[in-house]
Amino acid sequence: MAGLPAPLQALIDAFERLPGIGPKTASRLAFYLLRQPEEVSRQLADALLALKSATTLCPICFNITLAGQERCEICADPRRDESLLCVVEEPLDVLVLERTGAFGGRYHVLHGVLSPIEGIGPEQLKIRPLIDRVREGKVREVIVATNPSMEGDATALYLRQQLLPLGVRITRLARGLPVGGDLEYADQSTLLRALVGRQEL
Repeated sequence: MAGLPAPLQALIDAFERLPGIGPKTASRLAFYLLRQPEEVSRQLADALLALKSATTLCPICFNITLAGQERCEICADPRRDESLLCVVEEPLDVLVLERTGAFGGRYHVLHGVLSPIEGIGPEQLKIRPLIDRVREGKVREVIVATNPSMEGDATALYLRQQLLPLGVRITRLARGLPVGGDLEYADQSTLLRALVGRQEL
């Protein structure tokens, strides 16, 4: 039986590399795009290129922001409480917490968690800039909002160890979140309860 044309197979292979996309879904997506007008594919291609060229990381919190901006919208907002800092694993977690409308502070994105098995240590994460931010003296409470997993808990304990000598209050999201789950899959009311019921770490 003849194989697929190389461009179609290359697109299927590219989709399969995305998280949560298996061979069947990758094939469905590729064949869907094949049936659409060329403009749809062009818009998708342009959006993918702009994703890299038009975005960057905020130099303060390391959330994703538009390229060329001095800082992200949250860091630039004078209404946000700079004494309250929420530490999350990924930029997507900021979006999820913002949807609750319950947090008025600022964020710090680690871009991962400690995972010795995968070779991810403190140097691979944005931990040093976090410590430097807290050392400036404006932060009075750090909310550690890492996922309730083994790696998330290990990261939270490491952060506690590093931040405790700096004299700030360190709290952790309450256990309204399921162990082993990700923030992005939690419903808003569960997140709200976890945020309001945060505990000392």
